Amino acid sequence: MAESSTTAGKRKCSQDPQVDEKLVPKQGPSFCSTRYGIAFIIHICNLIAMAQCVVMNITMVAMVNSTDHQLQFNGSAEGLPGDSFGGLNNAPDSLPAGAPVYDWSPQIQGIIFSSANYGMMLTLALSGYLAGRVGTKRVVGVSLFASSLLSILTPLAAELGLVCLIATRIVQSLIQGSTFGGQYALWERWGPPHERSRLCSIGLSGMMLGTFFIILLGGIICQTLGWPFAFYILGGIGCVYCLLWFVLVYDDPVSHPWINVTEKDYIISSLAHQIQVSPCKQPLPITAMLRSLPIWSMCVCGFGHQWLTVTQIVYTPTYISSVFNVNMRDNGFLSALPFIIAWVFGILGGQMADFLLTKNFRLITVRKTATFLGNFPSSALLVVLPYLTPSYVTTMTLLTLSCGLCAICQSGIYINALDIAPRHSSFLMGATRGFAYVAAILAPTVNGFLLNQDPEFGWRNVFLLLFAINLLGLIFYLIFGEAVVQDWAKERKLTHL
Repeated sequence: MAESSTTAGKRKCSQDPQVDEKLVPKQGPSFCSTRYGIAFIIHICNLIAMAQCVVMNITMVAMVNSTDHQLQFNGSAEGLPGDSFGGLNNAPDSLPAGAPVYDWSPQIQGIIFSSANYGMMLTLALSGYLAGRVGTKRVVGVSLFASSLLSILTPLAAELGLVCLIATRIVQSLIQGSTFGGQYALWERWGPPHERSRLCSIGLSGMMLGTFFIILLGGIICQTLGWPFAFYILGGIGCVYCLLWFVLVYDDPVSHPWINVTEKDYIISSLAHQIQVSPCKQPLPITAMLRSLPIWSMCVCGFGHQWLTVTQIVYTPTYISSVFNVNMRDNGFLSALPFIIAWVFGILGGQMADFLLTKNFRLITVRKTATFLGNFPSSALLVVLPYLTPSYVTTMTLLTLSCGLCAICQSGIYINALDIAPRHSSFLMGATRGFAYVAAILAPTVNGFLLNQDPEFGWRNVFLLLFAINLLGLIFYLIFGEAVVQDWAKERKLTHL
């Protein structure tokens, strides 16, 4: 069967994974298999890395003197009915006395939030290319360890001054870009085409789970131990996890010492028609990539989706605080709720995508459907929020649905590079994410400016701008997005003179 699959793979290069299902040994997806174990390890890695990236979003409520820069929502703020979580709706009174507090305006806070993304757009593509050459194990492992050390040093940087804090977060973002960008090279060697959606969604959904845990537990830590301990704990966990990473992760099935022989043959044969070992490394077709509309569609749509995601992650605690005026513990619980739903939706989205492929849906139809569901409904729900009377049930329902649907996009544009250019997918996935992270820099800064200029209607302006940017990117992808292997991405035969 392996011989027949290899021969068939040489005869044609199929466009849809379901076409190749008959060409490889039959082995259904098993959650006890090594490849799903790798996906779970990446899931935990993304959980830790994302928690380190967004921890500032919840600690910021405790780090600043909120009484000096209180944002009102349409001129009023509503507390939770009956203080249902048992705490006082007065954040400053419930914080430890020893934790330092700073006088930062919303605009300064936006700059601090943005600084966590300055370096990512520079290292995402580079780390993807580097991981394809030296291996994901080294690139991601070293990056996670360095990021964890800087997380431990963040409270000290804040004490030394605003400039030092921003510089520390910029350096950390350079390193974290390597953590997120370097992991994509694994799926070139580990992901059978008709299982990529679910494998990638399992790995990427760790970002949402990390956001959930740090926003939930970050509020409790800030209220009981003080906000510096949120950085200390995350940094310590990251350093310990690096040891497990170097022991358990391998760059391909061939080098893995404990993988089942049947599973190894299955993965290798299923990828034989896409990735073959060349006698030498072929150069990246940069010119062809720059002229490719499918790549630009992923970049533009990713920019709009990243603007949506960053606004949700960065400003959910601030928005809830401005609407309900709750304490740190309650704010952490309410802000974390949408992200646990997003974690569930992200995994289910991957399952849905691969299920549709088994039902002979075209690959491009599946990718565009997942991208649409992860963009338009999510941004539209946020636009509605400022026009409704603030209430606990309505606000949390819309925020939760918006954040949950947003995660379905993991099975759309974010893995589309594996479809159109499997040989260069690690570089392209890093490059497109790097372009999208420009939105992660601009969104907090622009949103902070809008909130600072117009405290009463600032949120309305923030969500309307978000919807416009997200919709334009989605339309561009729906028109120009593709899921077939591009001519410039196919193997070029080498001729010897």
